Formats: sequence, C-alpha cells, structure tokens
Amino acid sequence: MPYTAHIDRFAADNLPPRELQAQYLFELPELQFPERLNCAHELLDKHVLEGRGERPCVHAPGLSWSYADLLEQANRIANVLTNQLGLVPGNRVLLFGPNNPMMVASWFGVVKAGGIAVAAMPLLRAKEISAIVDIAQVSHALCDEALRVEMSAAQERCASLKSVRYFNTRRDGGAQDKTDSLEAAMQSEPSTFDNIPTAAVDTCMFGFTSGTTGVPKATMHFHRDVMAVCACFPRHVLRAQPDDVFMGSPPIAFTFGLGGLVLFPMSIGASLALIEKVGPQQLVDGIEQFGASVVFTAPTSYRAMSQQGERLRKTRLRKCVSAGEALPASTRALWKEATGIEIIDGIGSTEMLHIFVSHREEEARPGATGKAVPGYRAKVVDDDGLEVPAGTVGKLVVQGPTGCRYLNDSRQTKYVHNDWNYTGDAYVMDADGYFIYQARTDDMIISAGYNIAAPEVEDALMAHEAVAECAVIGVADAERGQIVKAFVVLHDGHAGDAAMTLRLQEFVKHTVAPYKYPRAVQFVTSLPRTATGKLQRFKLQASS
Repeated sequence: MPYTAHIDRFAADNLPPRELQAQYLFELPELQFPERLNCAHELLDKHVLEGRGERPCVHAPGLSWSYADLLEQANRIANVLTNQLGLVPGNRVLLFGPNNPMMVASWFGVVKAGGIAVAAMPLLRAKEISAIVDIAQVSHALCDEALRVEMSAAQERCASLKSVRYFNTRRDGGAQDKTDSLEAAMQSEPSTFDNIPTAAVDTCMFGFTSGTTGVPKATMHFHRDVMAVCACFPRHVLRAQPDDVFMGSPPIAFTFGLGGLVLFPMSIGASLALIEKVGPQQLVDGIEQFGASVVFTAPTSYRAMSQQGERLRKTRLRKCVSAGEALPASTRALWKEATGIEIIDGIGSTEMLHIFVSHREEEARPGATGKAVPGYRAKVVDDDGLEVPAGTVGKLVVQGPTGCRYLNDSRQTKYVHNDWNYTGDAYVMDADGYFIYQARTDDMIISAGYNIAAPEVEDALMAHEAVAECAVIGVADAERGQIVKAFVVLHDGHAGDAAMTLRLQEFVKHTVAPYKYPRAVQFVTSLPRTATGKLQRFKLQASS
C-alpha cells in the first residue's frame, strides 16, 4: 500500500506544541534513527529477513511460536485491518485483552499497517473502555473473546468505534467462524504484508496512564520512541542475551509490561512467555514451566515469591527487574537472601515510555533506585527549577530520547517545564550520583515542620515480621498540620489490636527517626491498587 494513501491526522493534529515538549537527547550512536522507521519491521520482520525466523519467540500454555510464526500472524491481522476493515494509517485501534499471543500479534499487526495501538488492561470495564475510546477517538478494536460483554457494552456507547473483531473465539465454547471472529477473517488473507513506511516521528501507540489519581491521560509515542527505549535500559542496564526467556506480571497493555515482556526480548531476538493470570504463585510456576530467566514484576510480588526461594534457585532465573512503585530495602534484601539474585530496581513512567533511572546488579545500593540510564539525564531541582545540592530533597526531572506528549491535554504544562520532564517524584541525589526515592511529590508528609517520606516509614514497617503489606499517608491534624497514618495488612496469625499498634510504633521509632513513626495505625485486609499493582493512595486519603 503506498504511503500516499489517505492518512488520518488525528494524532499529528493533537500533539502538544513543540514548545511545550521537553528537550530530546540523541547523544548515543544507537539513538541515531533514519527518517523512515517502522518499529514492527525492526522488532519482528528483520529477524526473519536476516535468517532468524525459526528462533523461538512467543511461549504460552499449549502454544509456541517462532519469529516466523508471529510474523505470519501479524501480517494476516494487518491485512484484515486494511483489506476488510478499511483501516488507514493513523487510525487508532483498541487492543483489549490479557497477556496472550494474539494480543502480541495484534499489536504488531496494527503497527505494521500504520495504525496506532491503544492497548487496554483486561480488568477495565465498559465505562473505562468507553472513556479511552472517546479520548483517543478509536475507530477499530481487536478484543479477546473473554471480554466480549464489556467490549460490546462499550461499543454501544461510542460513536467513533466502527469495527470490532474478537480473537481466541474458540475459547469458552465459542465458534471460530463467527462473523466477527478475527481468526476467521485471517484465514482468507495472505501471510505477507508490505509494512507502511511510517516516519520515525509518526505516532504508533497511545499509552494511557494507569490512574493512580483516578483521571487517565493518553500519552503519545512515536516509532522512534519504541526503538529508543530498546536501545537504552535493556542494552546498558539489563544486558540480557538472545537465549533468555522473559516473563512477568505487568499487563502488556501497560508500558512497563509492553517493554519488559515484548519489546525488550524481541529487540535482541530472545523469547517471551505469557500467562494470562499472573499472581506470585502463577509466576513461580511459570518460571519453572517455561524456563524463564528474566522476570519483570512489582516489589509486592517479589516479597511474596521470596517464600519459594528454594524452588526458584533450581530454575534458570537470573535477572529480576522491579518497577511500578518504590522497592523497599527490606524486600531487596529478602529476595537476595531467598534466591541469591540482586534485583534491578528502576523508575519509569507511562509518559517516558519506560525506565530512565536504574542500576546494574553489581552497582545496586539498598534504598537507592540508581543513576540515570545511559541515553537519559536526571537531576533533582527545587520549586524554581534550580538544581539542589546532594542530600537535599527535591523534584526529579528527566531528559532523554523520549518525553511526555499528552494527547490534547492541558496537563502537559504540569509534566513539562523549561525543557525537562517533571516525573512527580521527590528524590534525593547522594554524593555519588545515586538517586534515592523519597515519595511522590504530592505524598510528602509535613508534620510539625518535619518532612516525612511515606515510603521510608513503609520500609520500616515492612521490616517487622508481622507485616505483610502496608501503606502510609499524611492525614490532617489540628496540632501538627499532618500526622503519619499507616494502613497495615498483617500476616496470618497476628492480631490487629492495640498491642500490635504499640509494637509497630515502637519498632518504627527504633528503625528510623522517632518523629516519623505512625501516630495512627489502621489494620486492613488489603490495600487498594490499580490493575498494574500501583498503590492508590488517593483512595486511602478518601477513607481517612
């Protein structure tokens, strides 16, 4: 299909003005990209063209695809989109499903056809899907059969959504020859496709923020951005090999999951293992079953899995990446003791696409996130944007080959100031250049004139043997302005009574500065989290 065909300019017309975007850095040789670039070609087609088509690519229960197999599936999907559903370059395509091979094939099919992939996590409901469709003006959707009810309800609400096709339609007793079956439509399409010769700066995906504030935003990422994140963290920090098998818990509809479970392994010709429901137990089982050697998951999952360290020591597991929320020093130590593996901590954001501050295993320091990933710059600044001395709490700001571009959203000016991306995190940089997380900038607790970082108190509480999970917030107090309040989930066998409250308070006083102890403790059975595992502090605030 010639690129001179009709183009949907919605994304191009709704980019933030260049003066409202941060400065971009392309200082590394591997960040020099050609004017024309389709990231699907670089990550998928290229392996087949260069003779690596028979290498394993995607593993799932009862299924294994080579790179050639995935390419054939993606090509057929691209043909369905363009030949049967009338997709033109720039159209937005919703991808709604759990972590499974057809979600991966659909993502590549959309990108090969010049479309914009808009992935949504499977826990979302029709109301939330409708909001995504309306914000992104989605015209097409590819959806897992298991989510048909929510997808159908969303389609009824959304005028822009013209075409929906369902995959995995044989599952749950469905018939593959349904008129809206994607697989049925694929059968009549060729296994080859001429990728749209997109520009490096054409948008290929929208990433929606995971909603810790309750108000989602669409972030816009170019083909160039996808390849840039593959050239930075995985190459310089993770240092995986082509024979590695990647696995993890984050949804591939979340940029942490997309990068860690799809983009990064495919950028080096490695393989990925996908399971749809991934709790700590399923992840341990999957590591054994698929021979996973690289894992991406959140701190809470590492803490839970550490109880099975003896099993994990007998597997191929060798590299473990944590992101999504702060990694407590106690969790790092617990995992290292249980498995012998040093966790690679990192901070990234949907706005920046993936991790921009991290460390290699041999450079890890307890309590520190790390240094700026090669390709990025980071510093800590005050309210006026001036860099603060080492050891001073301030705002983390970042520049690199990626940057925040909200889709037609006035909040762009809150994330980008004076050429820098403001991540919304309070950090300290030590004398050696390591960045140490303090809190989200809106989670810093000020009590009787003291600045108290919620994660520091959480880390102290997590070191107590009775504590399974906890979260700390500041609540209004007439005398002190705010006091520290802890929400605590206890391990089985421990009672959440006044005696336990006192024990925890005394424990924190002897672990960190006494003024940081939680003056209020509430015992709960669980903590509110997003579908990606991020703690929703605003819900705790609302309940206090």
